[in-house]
Amino acid sequence: MTKKLSLLVPMFNEAEIIDHFFERVLPILEDLALEWEVVCVNDGSRDGTQELLRQWHERDGRIKVINLSRNFGKERALTAALDLAIGDAVIPIDADLQDPPELIPRMVELWGQGFDVVNAIRSSRKSDTFTKRTTARLFYRIINSVAEREIPSNAGDFRLLSRRVCKELRSMRETHRFMKGLFAWVGFPTTEIYFERKPRSGGVTKWSYWRLWNYALEGIISFSTVPLKIASYLGLVTATLGFLFAGILVTRTLIFGDPVKGYPSLMTAVLFFGGVQLIFIGVIGEYIARIHDEVKGRPIYVIDSIQGFEDINSQSVGGISPEDSGYP
Repeated sequence: MTKKLSLLVPMFNEAEIIDHFFERVLPILEDLALEWEVVCVNDGSRDGTQELLRQWHERDGRIKVINLSRNFGKERALTAALDLAIGDAVIPIDADLQDPPELIPRMVELWGQGFDVVNAIRSSRKSDTFTKRTTARLFYRIINSVAEREIPSNAGDFRLLSRRVCKELRSMRETHRFMKGLFAWVGFPTTEIYFERKPRSGGVTKWSYWRLWNYALEGIISFSTVPLKIASYLGLVTATLGFLFAGILVTRTLIFGDPVKGYPSLMTAVLFFGGVQLIFIGVIGEYIARIHDEVKGRPIYVIDSIQGFEDINSQSVGGISPEDSGYP
């Protein structure tokens, strides 16, 4: 029986490059000795993305479309594609073609050799600004020093995942989704290939520095409790130092009769420790907020309409259960 490959493509306002994407990707897929499908997720686009995807679906039924009810973000859009993909392996890829689809045959070859995960690693970040290169290096250094499992540096969503990896990923229904971390957490035999990332083929990036900052915090908090431990340890250290300093002041007053000095030093201590407390109350608040979001039990995404998926109830897919995922 011929195996099937699913290409997962989340899209948000990508009308400018959709035609170029398919013109470059489809010939590569046609040359594979596999059946294939392209699962496109329109993540609440406000341009002509939805209409263009409909037209491409009408040209080739193997191009399937999921229209979400609003913009849910790339991680959730990718989850929607993963839930409805039926391939024996999947490859997430961005529509901007910065990740070269020409690597797909090599990924499939390595999958055939027994690897469940084939990570595509950027061999350099020369195309990025100095600020982005520096912050990316710092992010991977921090998260890999605190996370329970190492996350491959300079690896995006572009990778191949086998069916059994997808099955485990579909069972993870957490609201706050850091897909790079989830991909790494699952495990299974893994290998890597390296490539040079190109500039976008068109359009503009949706990732501002503010969004990247929040994405980094999401990754650290989702895969580590070290920030809470730091708060505990720092609290213990500062309490100990405060106790020792109080002992010194009492001793000096009893022996030398020195008065307790200083409004400036008192205010400095109050402001410093007050600031530290507020920072770690915020850290604790981030974890509590995630608990709050999880217990509400809302679906990860909501589907407005689908094209190309038979026997699927679009009203229930967002809250898909592990036994119902990966139709049919």
